[in-house]
Amino acid sequence: MLNIQNYGSSSEDEGDNDKEVVSEHSNEKLLAHLKPVDKNFSVAKSMQICAAPVVMPTNSDDTRVLIRNNEELMHNPKYEELFAPTYGPDNPFQTQQMRANRNILSGFVEKAHISDFQFENQRRTFTSYGYAMDPSTDGDTGSGDAIIVSTMVAAPEEADGKSVFETIKKRPLDKKKRNRNDNPEDVTGFLGPWGGFEGEQRVMRPEGEEAKELAEIVAKRQKKGKVDDDKPLEEKSIFHIDAATDYQGRSWVEAPRSETQLRSDTPPDKCFLPKAHIFTWKGHTKGVAAVRWFPGTAHLMLSAGMDCRVKIWEVYGDRRCIRTYFGHRQAVRDVNFNNSGKQFLSAAYDRYIKLWDTETGDCISRFTSRKVPYCAKFNPDEDKQNLFVAGTSDKKIICWDIRSGEIVQEYDRHLGAVNTITFVDENRRFVTTSDDKSLRVWEWDIPVDMKYIADPSMHSLPAVTVSPNGKWLACQSMDNKVIVFSALNRFKMNRKKTFSGHMVAGYACSVDFSPDMSYLVSGDADGKCYIWDWKTTKLYKKWKAHDGVCISSLWHPHEPSKLLTAGWDGLIKYWD
Repeated sequence: MLNIQNYGSSSEDEGDNDKEVVSEHSNEKLLAHLKPVDKNFSVAKSMQICAAPVVMPTNSDDTRVLIRNNEELMHNPKYEELFAPTYGPDNPFQTQQMRANRNILSGFVEKAHISDFQFENQRRTFTSYGYAMDPSTDGDTGSGDAIIVSTMVAAPEEADGKSVFETIKKRPLDKKKRNRNDNPEDVTGFLGPWGGFEGEQRVMRPEGEEAKELAEIVAKRQKKGKVDDDKPLEEKSIFHIDAATDYQGRSWVEAPRSETQLRSDTPPDKCFLPKAHIFTWKGHTKGVAAVRWFPGTAHLMLSAGMDCRVKIWEVYGDRRCIRTYFGHRQAVRDVNFNNSGKQFLSAAYDRYIKLWDTETGDCISRFTSRKVPYCAKFNPDEDKQNLFVAGTSDKKIICWDIRSGEIVQEYDRHLGAVNTITFVDENRRFVTTSDDKSLRVWEWDIPVDMKYIADPSMHSLPAVTVSPNGKWLACQSMDNKVIVFSALNRFKMNRKKTFSGHMVAGYACSVDFSPDMSYLVSGDADGKCYIWDWKTTKLYKKWKAHDGVCISSLWHPHEPSKLLTAGWDGLIKYWD
């Protein structure tokens, strides 16, 4: 006979009154099902087999609904059917934690009824003072369980178990004595409400080692930030060719006699698109920022480089570099000749504008306003050749007299750095553009702008060129377009003339007209050169001119198809 060990229910609620356990019958049935593995099978008396008993409900009115597999429930079950008591023994393999009675994942939550005010009051008290009343107790502060204390916040001594809603008597502060003098007749010693406390230190200064450390840091910063630009660089120039004069004693600055077209006042009758690259001027070790023709004849060309040098080159003959001018510590931003070409200005990022003698290479004078000049230009009037204007980084246009070296006028109306200055209307007016995305028109020597052009759709205009007939202003716009303004009276934008297709955003690529005004030419950020038809605004030609940015493109004023381009690759190229 097998001895069967039965596991009874561990629940006290579900006792012998509710269930009847039939052990002997179960044992006999179990033995009947046990089949021997082989003939020598025998069951030891001492062997115990653990098995769950068959549990029979004593209540014949059991309301539970048994749902078999793939059976459809055709009615809504009642509460008694859904939540019937659990029958049978406990699972012996469950841990104590698994056996615990839980109604949420982390444990059992009892419902406690508390008003919103009391709950918020205790929450704030816990946050501020670090303790709160346990809502599950009756609020007796005598028992330790009634108060829950936070380990994070230390309760103040004055709190004494009170909540934030209850007033706490705070320790009286030590009142400081004020310096008083409210007598208005005492003009010098009157303090009024501004009198401080007695013994008060208004300016707190670091002392001891802290003061020494700070002094060292400040000294290092001043040393690091010090720019040795107070003293201008010593100017010099190098002459690269053998003789300064020809066999007849003519200076190298004069136009060659063989090129007769240079003396003509009229432009070529018809211009053509350049087809081939004919020459490259090499000499700048960094990018070229600006190039300018020699006034009138354009037989020489002046270039400003980011290598702090200004060079003058031959356009005809051997096309050599004639002279290099050294005089700036930082990159040269702009260069411009006067009307005769005997002198020129160079503006650089070292905050100096220098006046040079073209032929001898001497620096005649230097000018600075302690701000970076972005452009510098002589007044084109013959009787005002002693005056030049410069647009600076501090939003001003400053006019200098080269005879005295003094500032004679300031035009201060722009809201951003001034990028270009262009003379129009027979030099009676000039147009300036700025980083404030506006265009302003000024009467000469009147420091209030006569016209202000700004539109929400307008972008910054970093390069402006006046047409050969003086009627139009072509402006390079930062939204990859060339826009055109009338240069007479109204200065109205010509909406029909917009030239696009190139990519210039972020670069001040200059624009130029062909001498007969049939074409418009511009460089772009990818090093390409673009030529548009002036009348139809149609793009006629584009080609890769430079490896870096093609910053400048100039059409020769006396040649029908010769074009000059300069780029940030340090090269100046000639096309025909």
